[in-house]
Amino acid sequence: MKLKLKLNNLLSIRLQKKYLKVILQVLTILAFFFWDVAMSSSGKSDVDKFHRDVQLIPLSLRLNNQISDLPQFAPIDQRVNQMLERHRIRGASVAVMKDGRLVYARGFGFADSENQEEVKPKHLFRVASISKLITGVAVMKLAEEGILNLDEQVFGHDGILSDSVFLHFTDQRIEQIRVRNLLNHSAGWNRIFGDQMFMQHEIARQMTLELPLNLSQVLEFSLNKGLHFKPGTRTSYSNLGYAVLGMIVEKRTGQSYEEYVINEILKPAGIHDILQGKNLLEEKYPNEVVYYEQRNLGKAVSVFDSSILVPRTYGGNDIELLGAAGGWVATAPGLMQFLALIDGDESIPDILSRETLEMMANPLLTGGHPIGWSGSDGRGGWWRTGTFAGTSAIMMRQPNGYNWIVLTNTSTWKGIRMSREISREMQTALIEIEQWPQYDLFQYIEPKLLKRELALQ
Repeated sequence: MKLKLKLNNLLSIRLQKKYLKVILQVLTILAFFFWDVAMSSSGKSDVDKFHRDVQLIPLSLRLNNQISDLPQFAPIDQRVNQMLERHRIRGASVAVMKDGRLVYARGFGFADSENQEEVKPKHLFRVASISKLITGVAVMKLAEEGILNLDEQVFGHDGILSDSVFLHFTDQRIEQIRVRNLLNHSAGWNRIFGDQMFMQHEIARQMTLELPLNLSQVLEFSLNKGLHFKPGTRTSYSNLGYAVLGMIVEKRTGQSYEEYVINEILKPAGIHDILQGKNLLEEKYPNEVVYYEQRNLGKAVSVFDSSILVPRTYGGNDIELLGAAGGWVATAPGLMQFLALIDGDESIPDILSRETLEMMANPLLTGGHPIGWSGSDGRGGWWRTGTFAGTSAIMMRQPNGYNWIVLTNTSTWKGIRMSREISREMQTALIEIEQWPQYDLFQYIEPKLLKRELALQ
């Protein structure tokens, strides 16, 4: 008899959960319906004011996981959950855009495993080298506006960065470096002796400097060492080159690199949740995830003190030094808003001309590596990846109307190969989805927010 009662109670709980899920899905659909009705029945000035007020709230804070908890998204949910379990990834955030509409945005796993805090669309993740795409867009925007010329000399007395500290070089080929060489990774630096942006201890030892180092010190060291090949003759992926582009943005705009990107690119587009990251756990943003490394990975020497060993995720690498090359943090929905500005889809106006966007993704037109992007397939597929201790990130623009983003807070032993697996799983999942909703989460307003705002009108 007791066993029968327990079984009945268990079935009752399961039914309650099932009904609750259905109710949440219905409420989501009704929220969109009543929002449309409310907006269509209001005066135009009220609608405009309401829309402006809502746009001041970061998109990621207007969303929640329940909105995307719909049966047709099961292929994404299943594949992402399986991938997290397979690689022991603590948490991830995923966003999908279809034909200019944000149709899916939800978190998986834990933002903070120790405190059992679940990932939500509002959570910020380090995006590593996806930062280079943001920098590439900033530079190309300045070029389109005539503030910067891609063929301008960067170093030397006639260069953009003609500060006296950068004039002590003996390799005259350095004066041949142009802005476009930094953009397409053909400036002349390679990583045969190490990546300059991760050599703080060696640079400090050779130059007798105190830790932590700043970018000017790293650049001065690199210029004094000379180049590995003549600028423009071949390409070699360079974090230093993109960090220098951040300095060029500052020189030409009179703003810090971060201020320029936020004030001139992000805020005008209503993007409020892409920010420059910090190094230490105690410095993380309130809605930023905790980062986790793969098991059995040893500690690294601190970038602040060479006598201390620390996790690579918190002090073993210098996120703030990377800056324009790898220092941004973002939510998946916020990063999708940025991607919508540069995807060539006319449903959302792009920040750059179509000619510039196509040139950036085409290595045959850039004269080397794609600008900002990791690669393109020649058929309209563009992608940008980012891999770092505690981070694996990828954003994809597909020619069939799909844009998608996956951010994780855990690194794996697969390293950069992890992004390939994510891409394979996501593209397979998208093919398996038979019907897409017609709503646009870019315009979503939470029912309680809608009710409050309408009451004020």
